[in-house]
Amino acid sequence: MNYTLLLPTLNEINGMKAIMPKVDHELFEQILVLDGGSTDGTIEWAKEQGYEVHIQTKPGIRNAYNEVLPLIRGDILITFSPDGNSVPELLPDLIEEMEKGRDMVIVSRYLGDAVSDDDDIVTKFGNWLFTKTVNILHNASYTDVMVIYRAYKTQLIYDLELNLDEGYVTPERLFRTLISWEPLLSVRAAKRKLDIGEIPGDEPERIGGERKLQVFKWGAAYYFQFFREKFYWN
Repeated sequence: MNYTLLLPTLNEINGMKAIMPKVDHELFEQILVLDGGSTDGTIEWAKEQGYEVHIQTKPGIRNAYNEVLPLIRGDILITFSPDGNSVPELLPDLIEEMEKGRDMVIVSRYLGDAVSDDDDIVTKFGNWLFTKTVNILHNASYTDVMVIYRAYKTQLIYDLELNLDEGYVTPERLFRTLISWEPLLSVRAAKRKLDIGEIPGDEPERIGGERKLQVFKWGAAYYFQFFREKFYWN
């Protein structure tokens, strides 16, 4: 197996400079920066380091993922936040767990002694509620269904139809927002009874960049999606 490290960025120059030197580049077939239109030098710095860069043309992280999908070369995709939220020292552990033949491994902020220093009272409760809901509705045993920091087989994007609009259009229209595919990935992987693992991983406070979280709109859209998936997709 070979690995692509995918880095979604938006004005993350400070985080990139602090985090990326700690990443063992030898672990990856490809390091791919997915940029939302940075104006702080993130794009230029990434290119100087030799990373592949794709600048998204349509708004929303889901659309950005779909745009970059044809560029991904790895059998395994690792999505990694270079703003300081994702701990680079855990990348070897994540890969080691995937090498056991798992379909997906999540770096959980709530497993064992792991903590999120980027949570506030609202996001902490929301993450607990979303995880509990997915576990009950879809017979799963996650501790973190929402986090971006995870590894999974690239083929799952197609097998679970994450790249198709049907799973997102209704909640996005209802709540006038654009959502990502990690929660839907968690749900559909559980429904398919795939081999899913978790490892504990702290989430430090972000170093820089722009926080993209739309707490209430995203929360409502994802919660609608969780219930809809109970009856909609097999």
